Amino acid sequence: MDISQQIAKDLGIRPAQAEAAIKLIDEGNTIPFISRYRKEVTGSLNDEVLRALDERLKYLRSLEERKTAVISSIEEQGKLTEELRAAIENAAQLVTVEDLYRPYKPKRRTRAMIAIEKGLRPLADIIRRQESDGKLNEIAAGFVAGAGDAAAVSGDAAANADARGAATIEEAIAGALDIIAEDISDSAEYRNAIRKVCREQSTLVSALKNEKARELDEKATFESYYDYYEGIKKIPGHRILAVNRGEAAGILSVSIEMPEEIIISALERDIIKKKEPETSALLKKAVSDSYKRLIAPSIERELRNELTERAEEGAMKMFGKNLEQLLMQPPIEGKTVLGWDPAFRTGCKLAVVDPTGKVLATDVIYPTAPHNKIAESKRTLKSLISKYKVDIISLGNGTASRESEQVICELIRELGAGLKYVIVNEAGASVYSASKLGTEEFPEFDVGQRSSASMARRLQDPLSELVKMDPKAIGVGQYQHDMDQKKLSESLGAVIEDCVNKVGVDLNTASAPLLSYISGISSALAKNIVAYREVNGRFKSRKELLKVAKLGPKAFEQCAGFLRIRGGSEPLDMTAVHPESYKIAEALLKKLGLDEKELGRGGLSGITSKAGNIKALAAELGVGEPTLLDILKELEKPGRDPRDEMPKPILKSDVLSMEDLKEGMQLKGTVRNIVDFGAFVDIGVHQDGLVHISQMTDKYIKSPMEVVSVGDIIDVKILSVDLKKKRIALTMKL
Repeated sequence: MDISQQIAKDLGIRPAQAEAAIKLIDEGNTIPFISRYRKEVTGSLNDEVLRALDERLKYLRSLEERKTAVISSIEEQGKLTEELRAAIENAAQLVTVEDLYRPYKPKRRTRAMIAIEKGLRPLADIIRRQESDGKLNEIAAGFVAGAGDAAAVSGDAAANADARGAATIEEAIAGALDIIAEDISDSAEYRNAIRKVCREQSTLVSALKNEKARELDEKATFESYYDYYEGIKKIPGHRILAVNRGEAAGILSVSIEMPEEIIISALERDIIKKKEPETSALLKKAVSDSYKRLIAPSIERELRNELTERAEEGAMKMFGKNLEQLLMQPPIEGKTVLGWDPAFRTGCKLAVVDPTGKVLATDVIYPTAPHNKIAESKRTLKSLISKYKVDIISLGNGTASRESEQVICELIRELGAGLKYVIVNEAGASVYSASKLGTEEFPEFDVGQRSSASMARRLQDPLSELVKMDPKAIGVGQYQHDMDQKKLSESLGAVIEDCVNKVGVDLNTASAPLLSYISGISSALAKNIVAYREVNGRFKSRKELLKVAKLGPKAFEQCAGFLRIRGGSEPLDMTAVHPESYKIAEALLKKLGLDEKELGRGGLSGITSKAGNIKALAAELGVGEPTLLDILKELEKPGRDPRDEMPKPILKSDVLSMEDLKEGMQLKGTVRNIVDFGAFVDIGVHQDGLVHISQMTDKYIKSPMEVVSVGDIIDVKILSVDLKKKRIALTMKL
């Protein structure tokens, strides 16, 4: 198989693009680096296509390795034919290779093997070819142990029998049928055909396992699946994952109902060629046994695995998209923020954080039950707000958040100033606060203080703060704990890597966790960069990175363009222009009569229009057009942040409770999470409302992501409010 040709076909790109990308990956280049700085080589393939290409490359190479191993195994057995070799080499999927290998694959001792050991293979062939001529019992008698002289009655068949043979004629025939059943089961052609039929016509069925299981399901979480069936061709991924979870919890019994009659009839038509009653009846028996005992169980397992993989892949993609949108939310720059981690008994932890992320002060107040020290808490808050000129309060949405919000709103009314507050999703904060990383970052703080500092920082710069946490704990996924954790971690890690490199980081302020996601920088290198910075002070130029321990030329090539230095010795270091293109950038500026020192004063506005004919200019400078355009954009807006285009969070000054909601009320909300069946929207009442996919638009859509993204500010209308179940139904059809 020509892997680059196959990838090009699969992804709809040119073979030359696939070949170039594969070469770059094999040379150790990262996806963000290839996407950003090797556009001419790949024909401007973006990071999404490159990730898919990399994944497909790994699969196809694994497939080729498996083909080699299978061919070698069959060859060692002396059973490899040129036809079989060609079939294996031309297989496009791993399942096809395994189907072809099945007859030759070492197995545990089966009924068919035992029958073959007894010398019953010739009898099986006679039955399969329907050549008994009504004398099957006589022929079978020749395969019974001790029937050495049976050749006189049974023809030459007896001469082929093993010395042991079968105990009886019935046992001989039964053994022969076992051989036929296994032959049918081992047929790659039959398995492939059955698999196709089952994918189209099978049904997933789930039921309550027993009455004890009903007790286990205290909250009736899986009630919808107590008597459930749906065609596997169309079943949505979230239902597959829900059913799997119910089965794992011992609440549901799950199976796949396959079109048994259709399959068995088709097999019989293909296998029974003659109208010989004696062998026809036996072949029907062998076909039924083969399907029910050997084929159906394994095909059902395959289908369950396929369904789960399909559901997990869809959930991972949605999780990744949600995570990307969450990480790419715009930072609130230049503001001093008071982070508030709410609680009842242990008090609300506060942390004042300056615009650079430095913690200025921490405190604990007790405005909530059982203490109810509201007046004292307000005095502390007013003192902190006045002393540090706090602009925004960032309130976590956990326990006691509602009661804390009441206090904040009263405080804002009393101050009569421009103070605002935002409710932030605190998912993952407690995990981070108790982690080794949290302890290293704030060794002098307790977990509550770390959490409140995180509340402030995740408002100031969501990307920088959220990369410190396990992405599975951030609260934008669906059934994430039921998935293949290794694949999920790899998938989410790739999303974070793309986001961090898309934005770029300040080399002189970035934390080690943030730096570790930069192209070419490992966790160890990230720590070395921070250690170098602590000893030697600020980096003055990108070139200085080469002085960092174990950061060699290759790592420098991969990371340099994504690291920014403001106020350094080289103005271009504050841009995304790669050092390898500095001479081109300088030649461009010289040609246009511009000074690179202007970069530090806000950029060279209008430089793209001054450049004129891009194609001619690129040829003159000896650079590709995509790279030239990227350089022009960077010179025009040095260090531009793609997050600035995203909607800003809603700043609030008053509280709204669930009891205040009325049917028909219109509100603004922030999309917090997206799942297969809709989107959860924060409308400011501590209980996210659900906009079902059917309530998003009048047009048919396959996914909510066609309409909304995490972080979007949208207008919604209240459809219904269930105070008892704490459910809010919303619509975007205003």
